Amino acid sequence: MTAVTSLLSAEQRAVLALWTEVNASLSAYHKLISNFGTAGLAWNAKVEAWRQLGIHSTHLKRHEQPEQTLTTIDKIQQALLDGKYGLLFADQPDYPAQLLEIYDPPPLLFYRGDKARLQQAQIAIVGSRKPTAHAQKITFDMAQYLAQAGYIITSGLALGVDKRAHLGALAQSDAEYQGRTVGVMGTGIDVNYPNHHDKLFGQIIDQGGCIVSELLPHTQPHKHTFPRRNRLVAGLSLATIVTEATIQSGSLITARLTSEQGKQVFAIPSHIDNSNAEGCHHLIREGATLIYHPQHVLEDINNQLDYRAHTYQPSSNAESSIERATLSQSTNSLNTEKLSTKSVNQSPQSNLKPSSHTSVIPEHLALIYEQLDWHGQDLDALLNTTDMSAAQLIGQLMELELLGVISVQGGRYLRV
Repeated sequence: MTAVTSLLSAEQRAVLALWTEVNASLSAYHKLISNFGTAGLAWNAKVEAWRQLGIHSTHLKRHEQPEQTLTTIDKIQQALLDGKYGLLFADQPDYPAQLLEIYDPPPLLFYRGDKARLQQAQIAIVGSRKPTAHAQKITFDMAQYLAQAGYIITSGLALGVDKRAHLGALAQSDAEYQGRTVGVMGTGIDVNYPNHHDKLFGQIIDQGGCIVSELLPHTQPHKHTFPRRNRLVAGLSLATIVTEATIQSGSLITARLTSEQGKQVFAIPSHIDNSNAEGCHHLIREGATLIYHPQHVLEDINNQLDYRAHTYQPSSNAESSIERATLSQSTNSLNTEKLSTKSVNQSPQSNLKPSSHTSVIPEHLALIYEQLDWHGQDLDALLNTTDMSAAQLIGQLMELELLGVISVQGGRYLRV
């Protein structure tokens, strides 16, 4: 027995052996466990017993060569000892309990970074790989705001909306709020994809976030691995926000899985002629909650859940991310016992302002209102982005202010 072997128990080695021989096939793995009871018994079973269960021929061939399986396990264990990545099994306390509630939880998870993030309350933000500039900004702002409110932002590490969601969560000036993001991979834990996202992977890990994969190391990207990733994004999260998506976007899969898991789906609307937002409009028609400010998400989620009774809580050494959402701006202390709807509106400081208006914007003011955001823009910037004269612009801004849908702070106009 090598020094590597002692890292995992006999049953954990058997789980890893099964997962290797079925090449991370969920259906084959669960069929074997269902029939044999344990991974150890399933792995020690004869090839003929596997064949009678209808296990695929390629899995049978691997099962006929246990020496290769053991070599693979030893390589993984050596990587664990070298600190290249970590490994969680479904029966361990650090395994995210919320995943055990989905239909087909993975028996194990490879991870890099801070695994405690997996135990904390997460909100998924997903969308198009080719979002408009407006959607990129909205995604970044949403993620930044919700991370400051205490939630972990979970996404799929893809181009476009996913990347902006991760970056928004990481964009925190206060070290206390950094690293609040989880990236779910559609490849092996040691395969960075897309290739030019190496910097993003490094940022997430260095700032205290976490990256996870259920797939075996060295697994390359394939069209079937990304829907699997989407199921984990949905499974880890309390709710899913779709910021912009076409009608064929893979993010609609994440939204559907979220709904099937009994969780809330949020969608951000856009112009009716914006084809990039057809997916969001479809979701809204199907019952997703329309939002135009991240505070809406906080209100809905915090009102629906009793966090003290929630099944997955941070470890005793980890600060509860949900508790962050109940922070008063006048104190930096956490109150782990008083998580109630009363504290919903006491969000931590943020450069985004809570919205309390649902006013209909008059058509002649819509153009200028769409130029505004929650950060605020000064008059010169607005003049550069519109064809209005200064007098016309100021007049319309005044009308919007009288309607109560914008405010002026430090010479900057912003939505309220």
